[in-house]
Amino acid sequence: MSDKSQRASVTGIVRRAYPVALEVRAKKDKPSVSTIEGYASVTESPFEMWDWLGPYSEVVRTGAFAKTLAENPQVQLLLNHGGLAMAYTKAGTLRLSEDTTGLHMEADVSTKRSDVGDMLAALEEGSVDEMSFAFRVTRQMWSPDYDQRDILEIDLHRGDVSVVNFGANPATSVAPAMRAADFDQLSDDDARSLMERLQRRFAPPVVEPAPAPAGHPLSLYLAQAEALAL
Repeated sequence: MSDKSQRASVTGIVRRAYPVALEVRAKKDKPSVSTIEGYASVTESPFEMWDWLGPYSEVVRTGAFAKTLAENPQVQLLLNHGGLAMAYTKAGTLRLSEDTTGLHMEADVSTKRSDVGDMLAALEEGSVDEMSFAFRVTRQMWSPDYDQRDILEIDLHRGDVSVVNFGANPATSVAPAMRAADFDQLSDDDARSLMERLQRRFAPPVVEPAPAPAGHPLSLYLAQAEALAL
């Protein structure tokens, strides 16, 4: 079995970042609220990813968000995937939809907050221009050589969309490393293959034994004995 087949066994929350155009505008009749709008994901746009086996191509297919959005997932708008939520689908301040471009998001954020103010200032001056989203893959398809991954369906529930300042560039990003919990998801054949590869990588170097010193030929001892007898 090809080592690259292990790629299909890795699970868990993953993140992808995209350079996008984010629009900021004031909310009508609400002076302390601004609305930001953009795309947290772009579909049908292959990009290069990396994992412990090397590079591969990944593309989120159109329709990948349909099922999860129909289930009203709880998703928050964050800054760099951390900190306090700035908007929330449950509160109606974060609205997500899928169109022909990808995962569209619109969020109402409070300008009374200092962290929101800093984010809006960075967006307006162009210092930040990327978004990312955290999700689980629920349906995927790999090419026969495991060099292209098509993401067909994802789960956004309890994930996030984030404004990021220098998120993982799709051209140079590294896929999440395999965690201890992920090993339990591998088949016996895949786990055995991975173990063999790790054993080869970390095996101590083979040290050739030093050649044994050459023994003295018997003729030398005979010659010495004859000399002593004289």
